[in-house]
Amino acid sequence: MAATEQKLPTDPKYDQYDFPTTAPEPQSGHPGHTSPEQDAKVHQLRVMLEQQGYTDRLDTLTLLRFLRARKFDVEAAKTMFVECEKWRKEFGTNDLPRTFDYKEKPDVFKFYPQYYHKVDKDGRPVYIEKMGKIDLNAMYKITTGERMLQNLVTEYEKLSDPRLPACSRKSGKLLETCCSIMDLKGVGVTSIPSVYGYVRQATDISQNYYPERLGKLYLINAPWGFSSVFSVVKGFLDPVTVNKIHVLGSGYKSELLAQVPAENLPVEFGGTCQCEGGCELSDQGPWKEAEWARTPAWATTKADADAVTNEDPGYEKKDAEGQEGVQASA
Repeated sequence: MAATEQKLPTDPKYDQYDFPTTAPEPQSGHPGHTSPEQDAKVHQLRVMLEQQGYTDRLDTLTLLRFLRARKFDVEAAKTMFVECEKWRKEFGTNDLPRTFDYKEKPDVFKFYPQYYHKVDKDGRPVYIEKMGKIDLNAMYKITTGERMLQNLVTEYEKLSDPRLPACSRKSGKLLETCCSIMDLKGVGVTSIPSVYGYVRQATDISQNYYPERLGKLYLINAPWGFSSVFSVVKGFLDPVTVNKIHVLGSGYKSELLAQVPAENLPVEFGGTCQCEGGCELSDQGPWKEAEWARTPAWATTKADADAVTNEDPGYEKKDAEGQEGVQASA
């Protein structure tokens, strides 16, 4: 146990976690490794948001993520949180995981596969994107840009709950980030302008509304000259973010397999996994395993949850397999 490790200071009004709440690495500002001053800023931020009428997503882990994203500048973190809540209301984010049906996914994935698949050696969800086949003109005959973004947001919500909580339970440590693999094979300069608009919107959503979710990013099959371009881009990025990004060419397999177990990595990337029906549509991971999975908070409306707790304040919510389990906080 690290010398700086401590129990996460929680607020019983907002924090009902049924998974570990200590980050595995002793980094300043991360759960279980905060200073008294940082804990005070969590409380300060919560009070400021309560005074503005906010009642949702005020749990300690969420507020810490927003504070870390703004270097523990409370006012800046408050602005980021308020803007995020405004976007959530306008985009209809809260309802998407429960109501959005991406029925065209198999056809869209022929051009732009984006999926979560099992975990890396640290127990984090692995997220994979293949950008080489993107053809927005063909895709827009199947779906719309709006529905693509709705799917992206739905998957981010599912990352928060149930994916990360399930991974945290299985690993026995708090996991708040994912390991991302972006395959650039087939991406050329001529294809960039056509997808820039969508990628920019997707990136803005990730950075502004889901802070501190990137653990590692592997850019594989990077084309010739990409590293030189990226070396320039690095100058505009936060050093913490830069350290999470690994730019690899076609000889990426050994480094990737050092992070992702072969049995969890699809065959096409050098692993041994061949899910029935294809890895791209399997969504396999701890969140699908009865021992670690719980019913996500979004699966029950607030009115339903209030009705149940009013009837029996000590209730335990059943998970998808009918087993007893305490409801996790997103």
